[in-house]
Amino acid sequence: MPPIPDRSGPERLAYGATAVLIGAAASLGSAFVGVNLPFIQGRLGLTPVEGAWLTAAYAMTNVSGNMLFLRFRQQFGIRLFAALGLILYAAVTLLNTLWDDYTGALVARALCGFATVPLSTLTIFYMLQAAGQKHTMGGLIVGLSIAQAATPFAYVVSPALTFSEEPHVLYLFESGLALCALAAVALLQLPESPRAMILMKGDLLTYLLVCPALALVVAVLSQGRLQWWPDHPWLAIALCAAVLLMAAAFVYEEVRPAPLIFHDLLFAGSTMRFALGAFGLRFVLSEQTYGASGLLALVGAGPDQLQGYYAVILVSLATGVGVAALVFTPPRAAILAIVALAFMAAGAFLDADATSLVRPEQFLGSQAMLGFANGLFFGPILIFGVLGALKGGFEKLVTFIVLFIVSQSLGGLAGSALLGTIQQHREQVYSAQISAISTPARSTP
Repeated sequence: MPPIPDRSGPERLAYGATAVLIGAAASLGSAFVGVNLPFIQGRLGLTPVEGAWLTAAYAMTNVSGNMLFLRFRQQFGIRLFAALGLILYAAVTLLNTLWDDYTGALVARALCGFATVPLSTLTIFYMLQAAGQKHTMGGLIVGLSIAQAATPFAYVVSPALTFSEEPHVLYLFESGLALCALAAVALLQLPESPRAMILMKGDLLTYLLVCPALALVVAVLSQGRLQWWPDHPWLAIALCAAVLLMAAAFVYEEVRPAPLIFHDLLFAGSTMRFALGAFGLRFVLSEQTYGASGLLALVGAGPDQLQGYYAVILVSLATGVGVAALVFTPPRAAILAIVALAFMAAGAFLDADATSLVRPEQFLGSQAMLGFANGLFFGPILIFGVLGALKGGFEKLVTFIVLFIVSQSLGGLAGSALLGTIQQHREQVYSAQISAISTPARSTP
């Protein structure tokens, strides 16, 4: 991590603004695609299955990129790391404005998933410079949580960007953010961090085993409910291949003299409890992005009608992050997680009797609770886990970061996949019941 010198107030504000800019550039592109997926599908003439591959392509490369870039940054330095990440991301987003078809969109989303990994780390480092040494924990929580605001912010601003019915507006906005972030980083550089020669030839084989395994799991979770689980054998084959690749990676790492993945940390009881807790919380929070939002979209609420709804979620999320940054200490991590769960349960209970007559304003209270819970738990739970991982030495941090990113990415995907599967199954059951009631029985002669 770069050193954090004492800075003046204006300097800290500049670093904070740069952190927000980089965080927006890192996360808004993916959020814009997810939010405007029906618009993009209609523009390119895609089926829902083809459209889902756009979001899956991003997640498939993003979920495992941290494992590679953490060691790269330690060996080659933060400034080269920052420059390469931002230049690659800006180039990819500009490519997306020129290559205007489905293939180009898929390639751009996959490359963006890989290119935004360094930007997430840069966001945290710049926010730490803004917070200073006295408020390191608070700065870390805010830096980690900026990406969580991307989806509600994308819903708030998307109607103004899609009025022309041209997807180039979205892509140009994404490119502009990347170029502005590149300029800001060039003008306001981070202090150089110590370097260490830690990349090894054997790391490449681990990447070649783990990255495809995680990508296959993401593909299955993204496509399972759309293509329907029993109807496509490739889903089962992909899962089996993922298990085999991951098992091969674990065996290989076990015999390496300097492993990238430490089994003693990965399978420790405290680590497994942390991973299950983080996965479960992200799984539960998927109700906000799929359940309530999906129902409102189903009953015909358009993007312009949901701006106020998502503005409330955005404000409540920021409030939760602010509270967490002010009150967090490691002993309070469990308390904050329990409070977040209580808000999630209360919000879900308020929505339990929702019907097709519901309107966005009826969800404001419950979704504000869920937004607050999201902001309250995300940063503290990660810091709590990082502090535990660092007790075993800094070299074990790669294992923990990969575990956390995987638990969050797969938790959100698994939540949406399960909720979507239940919804489709119940739709079929209710349709059959309605058909049986409305079709009169034939009388036998």
